[in-house]
Amino acid sequence: MNHTEQRKRLRAVFAGTRCLSPASVYDPLSARVAESVGYEIGMLAGSVASNTTLAAPDLIVLTLTEFADQVRRIMRASELSLIVDADHGYGNALNVMRTVEELEHAGVSALSIEDTVLPARFGQPEGAGELISVNEMVGKLKAAVAARKDPSTIILGRTAALKVEDTPRTVARAKAYAACGVDAIFLTGVESADQVRAVREATRLPIMVGSAPASLMHEDCAAAGARILLQGHQPVAAAVKALRETYAHLHGGGAPADLKDKIASAKEMDALVNGEAYKKWQKEFLR
Repeated sequence: MNHTEQRKRLRAVFAGTRCLSPASVYDPLSARVAESVGYEIGMLAGSVASNTTLAAPDLIVLTLTEFADQVRRIMRASELSLIVDADHGYGNALNVMRTVEELEHAGVSALSIEDTVLPARFGQPEGAGELISVNEMVGKLKAAVAARKDPSTIILGRTAALKVEDTPRTVARAKAYAACGVDAIFLTGVESADQVRAVREATRLPIMVGSAPASLMHEDCAAAGARILLQGHQPVAAAVKALRETYAHLHGGGAPADLKDKIASAKEMDALVNGEAYKKWQKEFLR
């Protein structure tokens, strides 16, 4: 399947003036639901993939193969322009090349490689953020750009420097990453629009913002040069709450009919799974 059009659509967003938020998706069905309410951009985070694929925390126990397979399933069923968090690229710069190859083949529109030390090293204090050297990250990003086959695929250099360093040193890192040929900078730990603006002015690249305070509005981000603002992964948590409440109701002896107003109708479910198309194919091909 050719995913160039989805990638070009996302490139237009990064080249524009607005700041948008993608839908946090985790499987083909959630992607279809997101599309049904109007989303054109989706986000699959590493933490979400680990939570929903393995029921495990975000500790880099998910493998590249498992992650790419989930991306492939989502993109088989979806027309979303999908941004993915590829963590540290699953290893060194050569592993990053393999990561780009696999995820691009799976259909992503954009992927980020980050500069956090992952997985946590032996003896690392809990909660302590550590960054790899600028030189190592530059090697990873150059490798990512070199491995890209479709020039429409977006490579983001992700930095957590704002969590452990000041703004000037964060800007210096971002400038080094921009020089590698990446298409955008992904900032985590942002506390103000001024930090976003400083990186934008230094790199002239569009910015993607994650883990920002609730007070940072889309308009503020757009004016500072951000084009994507993540809003967290509430849909996953909402799905868990709905599942727990439904299971508890049924396990406790509650009647299925009592859930009518809390669940998707048969018609809604049929639309999400392309039921009409399958009925047509059954009539046409099953002899």
